[in-house]
Amino acid sequence: MLHIAERHAGLLPTEPNARARAIAWMFAALSTLEPPIVELGMAMLFERDKGWYAERLPMLRDRVRVRLGELSRRLSDADWLDGAFSAGDLMVVTVLRRLNTSGLLDEYPDIAAYVARGEARPAFRRAFEAQLAVFTGARLAP
Repeated sequence: MLHIAERHAGLLPTEPNARARAIAWMFAALSTLEPPIVELGMAMLFERDKGWYAERLPMLRDRVRVRLGELSRRLSDADWLDGAFSAGDLMVVTVLRRLNTSGLLDEYPDIAAYVARGEARPAFRRAFEAQLAVFTGARLAP
């Protein structure tokens, strides 16, 4: 993503400090936000049949809530993390999409709206449709 963002206008701000913040958000998405989300997802997929699953699940959900709470405070009333949309938002939205079926986003309407804004962007939709076509073997209309 960083490689692509550096080569395509509009994904990274040109102002150096704003650019650095957008890149920091890209790394935060993967190193801070995503790990508890992935751990929750893996538990839901592979641990449901374990005797300790019911006891472990609330702890995992609370770990995700900590990160969502931090993100919610950061977003506040803003549309994007740092003013204008950037690759940082793209990475954060992509990570958050993993929670779409968990019900956790429903607890944070501001974050749910943020994800919806990210998913509604025409470039996001085109990229998602192209990726889906690769996985399904479908052909996109010209």
